[in-house]
Amino acid sequence: MKASNSYHALYSLLLLLSVSTFKLIFSATVFCPEIEQQSLVSFRQSLQDPNNLLSSWNGTLNCCNWKGVICHNSTGHVHELHLQNTRGIYQGLKGKINSSLLNLKHLRHLDLSRNTFPGETIPSFIGSFPNLEYLNLSGSAFRGKIPRTIGNLSNLHTLDLEAFPYRGLEADSLEWLTGLSQLEYLNMDFVNLSAAYNWAQVITSLPYLVELHFQACSLEYTAPLDYANSTTLKHLYIADNNFRYKSSISIPRWIFQLNNLLYLDLSGNYFVGPIPTISNATKLQHIDLSFNDFNSGIPDWFYLCKDLEFLNLLSNLLSGTISNSSLRYLNLGLNSLSGAIPISLGKLSSLEQLSLHANKFTGTLPESFGLLSSLQLLYMNDNMLEGVVTEAHCANLTKLEEFFASGNHLTLNVSPNWNPPFNLTTLQIASWSLGTVGSQIPVWLETQKNIWDLDLSNTGISGRIPSWVWKVEILTLSHNNLSGKIPDLLGLKNKYIYLGSNQFSGSLPRVTDTLRHLDLSNNSFSGGVSHLLCDTRNETYRLELLNLGENQLSGELPDCWMKWPSLIYLNLGNNNMSGSIPNSIGHLAALESLNLYGNKLSGAIPFSMHNCTELVKIDFRDNNLDGGLPTWVGTELLKLTFLLLGSNKLSGSISSEICHLNSLQILDLSGNEFSGVIPRCVYNFTGMATERNLSRYKYSYSLYWWVFIDSVLVAVKGSESEYGTTLSLVTNINLSKNNLSGEIPKELTSLAELRSLNLSRNRLIGSIPERIGDMKQLESLDLSINSVSGEIPISFTLLTSLNHLNLSHNNLTGRIPKSTQLQSLDASSFTGNNLCGSPLEINCRGDDDEPRRQKDQDNEDEGENESKIEWFYVLLSLGYAVGFSVMCTTLVLKKSWREGYFRLLDSVWDKFYVYVCIRWTRLTKASETSS
Repeated sequence: MKASNSYHALYSLLLLLSVSTFKLIFSATVFCPEIEQQSLVSFRQSLQDPNNLLSSWNGTLNCCNWKGVICHNSTGHVHELHLQNTRGIYQGLKGKINSSLLNLKHLRHLDLSRNTFPGETIPSFIGSFPNLEYLNLSGSAFRGKIPRTIGNLSNLHTLDLEAFPYRGLEADSLEWLTGLSQLEYLNMDFVNLSAAYNWAQVITSLPYLVELHFQACSLEYTAPLDYANSTTLKHLYIADNNFRYKSSISIPRWIFQLNNLLYLDLSGNYFVGPIPTISNATKLQHIDLSFNDFNSGIPDWFYLCKDLEFLNLLSNLLSGTISNSSLRYLNLGLNSLSGAIPISLGKLSSLEQLSLHANKFTGTLPESFGLLSSLQLLYMNDNMLEGVVTEAHCANLTKLEEFFASGNHLTLNVSPNWNPPFNLTTLQIASWSLGTVGSQIPVWLETQKNIWDLDLSNTGISGRIPSWVWKVEILTLSHNNLSGKIPDLLGLKNKYIYLGSNQFSGSLPRVTDTLRHLDLSNNSFSGGVSHLLCDTRNETYRLELLNLGENQLSGELPDCWMKWPSLIYLNLGNNNMSGSIPNSIGHLAALESLNLYGNKLSGAIPFSMHNCTELVKIDFRDNNLDGGLPTWVGTELLKLTFLLLGSNKLSGSISSEICHLNSLQILDLSGNEFSGVIPRCVYNFTGMATERNLSRYKYSYSLYWWVFIDSVLVAVKGSESEYGTTLSLVTNINLSKNNLSGEIPKELTSLAELRSLNLSRNRLIGSIPERIGDMKQLESLDLSINSVSGEIPISFTLLTSLNHLNLSHNNLTGRIPKSTQLQSLDASSFTGNNLCGSPLEINCRGDDDEPRRQKDQDNEDEGENESKIEWFYVLLSLGYAVGFSVMCTTLVLKKSWREGYFRLLDSVWDKFYVYVCIRWTRLTKASETSS
């Protein structure tokens, strides 16, 4: 029995080996057809292959064994080409796609994705593969129009034409897609479809389409579509487009008729109006409507989607309150939601990320938050919450890692020995109260061993900083009452430290080379800066932001700036620094903002600064700098937007090279000794002529924009004001207190967006430019204490934004133009001239005779009107007489006209006579009948 079984097993094994050997031999004998192999060789020869991706494509070997080639296992025909690049951008195939591929009649799968065909168009013959089911040309840098011949691929299931962002691949119509009746997956991300108005009709007509990607396709309009026929569409990505036809467009309602939809992304489209309140898409699991302009409440049907796990409504105009749901991700930030945060949120046991930041929530934080046992990330900063947060609010937050709650008015009240259930990596609670006045950094924070981002700014804490705090990578403790000395920050992993506006004292600390930002401004540090800036422990440092302004630092600026090549922002303003600006400052090639104002620096502006070509702001005000304004400032520092050199000892002329600074918004050369004329090329200051837009974060150099924003102190309307978040709107020219001469350039009036102009205390002559009224945004104008003459131009009445004007102590004459703005100003704005009229108490000549002259004018006007009426009748009669005389004379002298005229009269008389007779006869008969 055992022998029989052994024999049977041996027989089966031999049979299996025989079959396997047969198959191996058979498959080894299957070769791809010669024509197909030669076609692939020709295809390869038209390509560049710098990384030898096709090194196995040897013309003497069976092409079925080549890399990326898959043949049919019995016929040997090439069925699939997998030639996608997997080595990174620009590492794949290059060149042209050879038409020899057309010989692959049985090709079903073609993947050329992530290769590089720059400037090449997709060949039209690509639509000539009748059996093709899969086509992927994504990320291959094609340009031009997509050939409509692709619509001939009737067996295609997958089409991926994703383009490089904004590289020129486009389609003026999508009608050709209707030929792809078997299509299930379509990706056309970054393809320009701005001309494809009927895209929605085409897409919804594809009977088997499951997934659609139309991200950043420049879609501008969708033709009306009342009903969507598609029942198969499950994934719809239509994000980051420009739906702005006729300035705005509402969300297409047909989308919410797709009853099998699972994934919907319509973010970044700037849709307006309400979110539809009715939807058939109740199977949705993922909804992203962020970065639109929806202005309704949150529809209840969102929370009725039983499988909904992800809901992102970030950055809209939504209002109202939020309801219960079963989400894992909920983002309602940057809206206008108000009222109390609902207690029912505590029932979201699956919620992992919750974002409620930048809304208008009020009231207290509900204790039910402590029930969110799955919560990992919580954003609730920048609301209007108030009240007390206790240990109960955190009871079950065992998975919480990131907590952002700054910008509220909450008070944290926990026991000194509290041991939190969570282990945070990020804690931002700026503007909270951490207990009684004079409280220190909470002890319980030391239990958070993984914390790397800590923001306790403006929380009222005081005392010294515990040693463990210096291990935090991002440390923000500004605007408190912390004191003591700061130890050297060496050998640590600190990257961002913001300690401004405290009471720290002593010498500056030395820092580690890993530090990126250091803000020690507005403290009481003293001594020099050489030990910090010239520390020999490292050859160079990676610091990008160094703010030491508003301290008591002294000594000279050291000449070792070559050690800080990464600096972008440098502020040593309002200290007691002396000496000259060192030449090594020119090594700061990345520097954008240089602030040395309010010191005792002397000497000339160093020539080496011409290397700092990234400079946007130079603020050297209130020093003792001398020499001239270097011409290279205008020819080399072309990004300069704020140039503040006021209150120094600079002299010489203002060269015309400064006019190359067409981005300039603020120019302050006041309080110097400049002479000569104001350059007439000021019209090149286009930054003061084009409309300004508010960009609150444009000049923020800190990791988080709200921690530190660059600012400028500007003298406007007779006082100084500091501008930070609105700095992008400020435009100002201040050339006052110099020795400038000549006329006020009329070219200044082209600066239509200039808000403040101060030319006072110079030696300017001539008249005020006639077209000064073109400066419609001008709010402050000071031309006082010059020798300007002539009359005040009447165009002053067009300056409707003007609220500060000083023309005093000049040689102006004549009447002050009448306007609401000018007559509302103080009389001191016009004193010291030869002016008259309101608001001055000096009447202009002839003002007393005004009532009598007005009466005489009225009588004169009345007499003129009567005279005009009399002459009208005289001329009318004369015209009638002349016309009648001409007619009579013609009839006398012209026999044919005379005969014709009398015949006409006879004819008219005969017709009149007959008409009268007939009417009389009818009336007579009617009278007899009635009687």
